[in-house]
Amino acid sequence: MRIRRRTFGDFVRAFFAFVALLVLVVGVPGALAVIVGWPLPHGAPSLDWLQRPITVTTFLNILTVIVWLAWAQFTACVLVEVKAAVTGAGLAGRVPGAGPSQLLARQLVAAFLLVGATAASLTPGLSQLGHSIEGNQKPTVAAAQQTPGLFAQQQEQAAHSAAALAGQASHAAAQADHGGGTARDGGTKYYRIQPPEGRHHDSLWEIAQRHLGDGRRYKEIYELNKDRTQPDGSRLSEASLIRPGWIMEMPADAHGGELVEMPDAHVSPDVQQQIHDYSRSGDHAQQQGQQEHGGGASQGASQVSLPQQRPASDGASRQGHEHAAPAVAHSFGLPEALIGAPLLAAGLLGALGRRRRQSMWQSALGAVGGRRGMEPPTPTGDTQDVQDALLIGADPEGVRLLDRSLRGLAAQLTAESRALPVVYAAWMSNGDLHLQLAQPAGKPPAPWQLGQDQTFWMLARADAERYEDVDAAAPYPGLVSLGTMDDSRLLLNLEAVPGIVSLSGREADRAALFASVAAELATNGWSDRMTITLVGFGEDLTPLAPNRLRHLDGIEALVETMEAETRQRRGALGAAGHDSVLTGRTGPAQHTRWAPHLVLLAAQPSAEDALKLAELAADAARLGIGYLVGTETGDLPGAAWEMEITAEGKLLAPLLGLELDAQLLPAVQQRAVVELFVEADPERDPDGPATTPPFLVDISEQGRPAVYARLVGPYEIIGLDTPDGERSALLHEALALLLLHREGVHPRVLASALWPRGVTEDVRDALIERLRAWLGADPDGTPRLGADATGRLTVAKSVVSDLDVLRSLYHEATQGKGVDSRAVRGRLLTDALVLVRGPLLADRPEGRYRWLTHEIVDAQLPLLVADIGLALSAFHLEKDRAEKAIEALDAALKTAPADERLWNELLRATHATGDPDRVRSLAADLVTRSGARGLPPRTEALLDELLPTWREGAAAAG
Repeated sequence: MRIRRRTFGDFVRAFFAFVALLVLVVGVPGALAVIVGWPLPHGAPSLDWLQRPITVTTFLNILTVIVWLAWAQFTACVLVEVKAAVTGAGLAGRVPGAGPSQLLARQLVAAFLLVGATAASLTPGLSQLGHSIEGNQKPTVAAAQQTPGLFAQQQEQAAHSAAALAGQASHAAAQADHGGGTARDGGTKYYRIQPPEGRHHDSLWEIAQRHLGDGRRYKEIYELNKDRTQPDGSRLSEASLIRPGWIMEMPADAHGGELVEMPDAHVSPDVQQQIHDYSRSGDHAQQQGQQEHGGGASQGASQVSLPQQRPASDGASRQGHEHAAPAVAHSFGLPEALIGAPLLAAGLLGALGRRRRQSMWQSALGAVGGRRGMEPPTPTGDTQDVQDALLIGADPEGVRLLDRSLRGLAAQLTAESRALPVVYAAWMSNGDLHLQLAQPAGKPPAPWQLGQDQTFWMLARADAERYEDVDAAAPYPGLVSLGTMDDSRLLLNLEAVPGIVSLSGREADRAALFASVAAELATNGWSDRMTITLVGFGEDLTPLAPNRLRHLDGIEALVETMEAETRQRRGALGAAGHDSVLTGRTGPAQHTRWAPHLVLLAAQPSAEDALKLAELAADAARLGIGYLVGTETGDLPGAAWEMEITAEGKLLAPLLGLELDAQLLPAVQQRAVVELFVEADPERDPDGPATTPPFLVDISEQGRPAVYARLVGPYEIIGLDTPDGERSALLHEALALLLLHREGVHPRVLASALWPRGVTEDVRDALIERLRAWLGADPDGTPRLGADATGRLTVAKSVVSDLDVLRSLYHEATQGKGVDSRAVRGRLLTDALVLVRGPLLADRPEGRYRWLTHEIVDAQLPLLVADIGLALSAFHLEKDRAEKAIEALDAALKTAPADERLWNELLRATHATGDPDRVRSLAADLVTRSGARGLPPRTEALLDELLPTWREGAAAAG
């Protein structure tokens, strides 16, 4: 590149620019002070002053004030433009309301400073001065035009800015070359991106550091090469994403032995030809940029239907509808951070449900007259708010589609003997899934399609819904949500980043983002096994997933651990013959060996530790290891991608061209989430008392309810007329939800349960009013549908379900009057078992009552029925009524057929009949039911005791 020398015309323009600045900045206020003087009143204005007629003097004073304001705004523009140019910060920030004033200031400052002594140190942003006021934004890379989820305005601004730069560069090149692109070969320096042999992947920052002496000058290299066609046919669209084999044109002052200056005898003819072809691509790319500018859209933007341009289909993700269904905004203090994190909320809610079920099962199996944990503690305060936020925000359908889509893609690529492509990120936008690849990987298998270029694979939601569950390893378990941009959600693949991801910002803001990342990785539904190491934070987060999360006290322990694991993974990959963990996750390989290990280090490491981590992270992407490291200064050695979290909740990544609304888990919500999991821990207080149902009814004749709903079995309501019209199903479903939550249901929870894809506030409120009118009022005039102090909807005690009665009967039999009276206990248990007509809401229509997937009542009911059957069986066996005991157990098994306790008790009751043939027949039935899994150990031990020859019969039957 030849440097354009300063001409006499440049100095003339600089002189006139200096004069203009002097006149406008100094001369205008001086003239105003001398000629007009003080334009404002010398005292406080009175009513008489306001009623005076407007004279010429008054009019001139008003105009003078306006001129003073305009001068102050222009002076501010000059100051920010000078500061931006001198400090090398690129384009200055926009002065509010400046518009043409700032454009004029920019042109004058540019004309003056370009011939000054500091011109050589100015950044590439100086070359943009005076060309487009739309460019006066935060720096945005060209990928912003192509990334799903960007605002259309941002795309247009990026396109205009790129075209303006291309036009200016083309003009400068034409003046410098005097007639043709081929002349540019002579004296121009180039750098060819090298593969990561013995070091981590190259970056523009490091190239600028080595060859320009300052990593911050990476922008100069980027501007020289962006959007130009590389030898592999792709283009540089993001300053952070460069690939081996690419050619970079370098600034004229670049130095170093790796540079190539054509012609060069030390370079092979093939490389010379590539550089020669690349040298001509600049003019072509610039002309193309001008054409795109004239057409109003960039090439990348025209190749993809951006999320905001696609009409949201009926199957669109709930994420895109949350803003349309505000239900109750902030009036009840629900944590909006969790409501706006659908994938995180779904993961936490699913893990919490599994924890509660595990607690119930363990408690049931170990509770012979001891603690019974069928009723988990009812959350209150912050934990109740957090649980409601999880119920509102969770998008389990989105998680299911993401998981199936990724596993289905892996299975298809395996069937075609193709390797998994390296995926840096995924965008979920209006239900569509976009995968951003590290490099082109050919045509994706159907129904996947190419996106705006060869590095984007896209799957429409309608196609994703056709995927079924497949037996394939999770290909990208390291994907984790970072935030949203417009209607698009970004998931970064932490294990694929070629180096460390650094996060700067205030400590509290960093902690909230680290907690969100850790919680989602620990509970997400699109991964198999995983190890997440937390350093410097998160010791209290381990209850979320004890098998995944581990906490280390210091960086020394981390370095020692990761050095050993890095060596082990390198050796295992080499022994298995795999290039990376991605090839190990497909095909016949033992894919579970290549589970990711993600390290989250919140505290800034020392310089020495940072270098050790950078060395470990150099080969981490190939090994399935990812590093997210916090830093206070924003300067971390070895950081491949740099991010910053602001106090306003924005996640900035300038090199990636991203400005997201960050997904956070603030400290208050973090503590409440952990408390939910701790309360559901099966090991917590195992010797505690039996739990009491949240709502007990009067089971005497005087306690007859006004409204009785039968939920155990087919749904039936007694005491109310059936509503007319299509809204009847919604009213029935809403009442069932309220009856299963006697503690109250938040209106937003009700809305998200009935309309999981979103609903407006007026529709929800109208349904609540219909439900209130349908339920009516008690004789004293009190509505049967009310609200508590927090605004949660509750039903009156006069509205009862058979599940309430069932729980009350069992509680009274085992902890009430039945404890002291055998006759009362038998009657209560018998009445309870008669109520059981089948599973919960047995006739519920398909597609409705999906909120039950978040509930544990489907697991509670079989356990409750089994406990009733066991208690009634024991009641009858006390009087040697074996047939009555068998009858009770058979009735309970219809609702709880998988309960091992019922089968074991049935064996004992059958043995008590004294008929060995019935015992053999039952044993054979149990063996058949168990299938290839075999009998549970307790059942085998019981059969050995009751029927020692059962194995011979089982072998003969086999």
